[in-house]
Amino acid sequence: MEQSIIVRVATADDVHFASTITDEMESSAKARGTGIAKRSPEYVANKMREGKAVIALTPKGEWVGFCYIEVWGHEQFVANSGLIVSPVYRKSGVAKQIKQTIFNLSRTKYPAAKIFGLTTGLAVMKINSELGYEPVTYSELTDDEEFWAGCKSCVNYDILMSKERKNCMCTAMLYDPADHYEPEETIADFKQNSKLYERFMKVKQSKLLKWFRKKAMKSYFIHF
Repeated sequence: MEQSIIVRVATADDVHFASTITDEMESSAKARGTGIAKRSPEYVANKMREGKAVIALTPKGEWVGFCYIEVWGHEQFVANSGLIVSPVYRKSGVAKQIKQTIFNLSRTKYPAAKIFGLTTGLAVMKINSELGYEPVTYSELTDDEEFWAGCKSCVNYDILMSKERKNCMCTAMLYDPADHYEPEETIADFKQNSKLYERFMKVKQSKLLKWFRKKAMKSYFIHF
């Protein structure tokens, strides 16, 4: 299936897909039971016009997948955000193609920038590892207030802020062009520790939810 899919830099000609993309982002997050920072169709359309997005299409022009670039901290950091694939084409390998293409685009546009991402999924962690990303703490990400403000529409935003932006449901991953392991090394590390990463993500998310619910309940009784 993946051989027939076209993955390329999005252009202004693709803006008619914006609503389809943002609708799928939201419905996918709800289906997984995870949070997501919402983006408007116009926001996504602007990324296409700016040449800061990658889109996947069938030869007939049907939408398959999408991802975009966000720039933070005076171009010191770049986030490859909003990865989404149409349900019909999931597990086809297209997500990996999109991530590779948006990574290459980021390196071309901002060669000195650190590239990072936040994810709740082990599959995305695996793809990131194949590109040379490493798991990091939140303190190694951008301190740009605008970036963190973008998390306000996420259902887990209160947890993020309660943890003083040091932890949340997502796992942070980073590629530093000035100091990084080669993909072969990060792939080997992921293979060796994938079960550990999966367990860590589940335990972290479970503990954070329990901690936040307990905190919210305590606050309720104090104010009752």
